[in-house]
Amino acid sequence: MKVDEAELGRRMEAFKKAAREAGVKLTHQRLEIFREIAGSLEHPDAETIFKAVQPRMPTVSLDTVYRTLWMLNELDLVSTLGPRRESIRFDANLRPHHHYVCVRCGLTRDFEAPVFDEQAMAGAVKGFGSVVASQVEVRGICENCSKAVAAADTSVRHQPR
Repeated sequence: MKVDEAELGRRMEAFKKAAREAGVKLTHQRLEIFREIAGSLEHPDAETIFKAVQPRMPTVSLDTVYRTLWMLNELDLVSTLGPRRESIRFDANLRPHHHYVCVRCGLTRDFEAPVFDEQAMAGAVKGFGSVVASQVEVRGICENCSKAVAAADTSVRHQPR
């Protein structure tokens, strides 16, 4: 799934501005890598971004993708997340939101829920220190995986004995 063109344009402009302010060179590879992550609603990992960018930029390396993603993270243009910690995923949606993660297939979707706002979180953790950001990761089984499980259960029950 892709973000709409207006949102992609907003994210690209934010990237260009942040890069200029940080003195980071806007190379074609960096632009394409950021465009790939900024245009996706899928929260891609580095390998997925590499596979998407590589056909249109055959000289890009996986190392360049990783270095660019970590640079974007340092510029606060992407955040890291992941249901599978061995494969860090990246998110260019920097508006306050949370994540629903399917524990079976890893599907990750953004959602907003005022019940998880930073003021409520700040009260809950006031004895630990201050809150500068919050993000909730809700885990479950997505509709596609639920349907697959239900279909498998049905086929097992209807097998001849």
